[in-house]
Amino acid sequence: MKVLGHRLQLLTGLLLHDVTMAGLQELRFPEEKPLLRGQDMTELGVTRGFALVVDTDWKEHDIETPYGLLHVVIRGSPKGNRPAILTYHDVGLNHKLCFNTFFNFEDMQEITKHFVVCHVDAPGQQVGASQFPQGYQFPSMEQLAAMLPSVVQHFGFKYVIGIGVGAGAYVLAKFALIFPDLVEGLVLMNIDPNGKGWIDWAATKLSGLTSTLPDTVLSHLFSQEELVNNTEQVQSYRQQISNVVNQANLQLFWNMYNSRRDLDINRPGTVPNAKTLRCPVMLVVGDNAPAEDGVVKGSIVDCNSKLDPTTTTFLKMADSGGLPQVTQPGKLTEAFKYFLQGMGYIAHLKDRRLSGGTDPGCLPSASMTRLARSRTASLTSASSVDGSRPQPCTHSESNEGMGQVNHTMEVSC
Repeated sequence: MKVLGHRLQLLTGLLLHDVTMAGLQELRFPEEKPLLRGQDMTELGVTRGFALVVDTDWKEHDIETPYGLLHVVIRGSPKGNRPAILTYHDVGLNHKLCFNTFFNFEDMQEITKHFVVCHVDAPGQQVGASQFPQGYQFPSMEQLAAMLPSVVQHFGFKYVIGIGVGAGAYVLAKFALIFPDLVEGLVLMNIDPNGKGWIDWAATKLSGLTSTLPDTVLSHLFSQEELVNNTEQVQSYRQQISNVVNQANLQLFWNMYNSRRDLDINRPGTVPNAKTLRCPVMLVVGDNAPAEDGVVKGSIVDCNSKLDPTTTTFLKMADSGGLPQVTQPGKLTEAFKYFLQGMGYIAHLKDRRLSGGTDPGCLPSASMTRLARSRTASLTSASSVDGSRPQPCTHSESNEGMGQVNHTMEVSC
């Protein structure tokens, strides 16, 4: 009986082992990717394409401005004379949907640990925002820009480096035109500097009658090719736009963006008393972006041609569409790193993707080397980060003949 009992116990153990192994074989574990601190697993399961990360380092604020409350999320505190990195999202999104993928990218975090980061949500677009009351007048694009000095003053920033996408890029460009002393540099993605004509306005109104608001906004965020081919990402954003952003508030923002006027900018020397962006600017667009006509194909007569060529870099990103910060965060991070170096900040950062995390002395790719050279004559030491406000280290060019020769560097990567 003892022998029989031992055999039964052994047989039971083997069966349990087989069942356990069979169960493990049926489970298909995805590739392991370490979670960032504060990242929630349930949110990862819902969003698929991106994560609405809850990070304890981020502090939320509602700031009073001349045109109403503004929701702001900030990480870090001002240190010395370093500028703050201030972001503004596109219409249909908020700071989480627009920038989480980019700012959670490992190499980007190597950059942002040197700066205070401030995300601005347009009025009523943040997660959990209450619906505006009936008859509420949404701020104009100019008024949205005029709200930002209250943010700068509230946190004690001396100046900012702005990163904007679409409508957010337009707002930041307006901000820099109205308050140039507060802006150290701008990264403008998929900016359309032109207001809508009557035909475009009528087409937008007709589209609003025949399509739902999320679908109308998706056609602004993604190109037609992306809408057809990148169905998983588009569906993910459709779900988030429908469920996360208050639809009535979104409609007000969408209407105001489509009522914008042309940016009042001209290249210095082309017209008397020309207004232009006085800070270094990096224009970014995906090669398959819906805003391509406004930024790339029409760049000779539009935004690129109206900026100072000695302080402007134009970056066209391959394999990228309407959201380059989401689809190509690595390339954009590398470009942003050299953009900062061109202004005298962060003279050297290791690139984990190229060095494997061991060699901090790796060289940038050829395309980004050209980008760095086009933006700078020399790089300052890392100590400039804590020193006085550096002047952009750009090639000095005479204003004479600016209208004839475009020195802007165009880089495709």
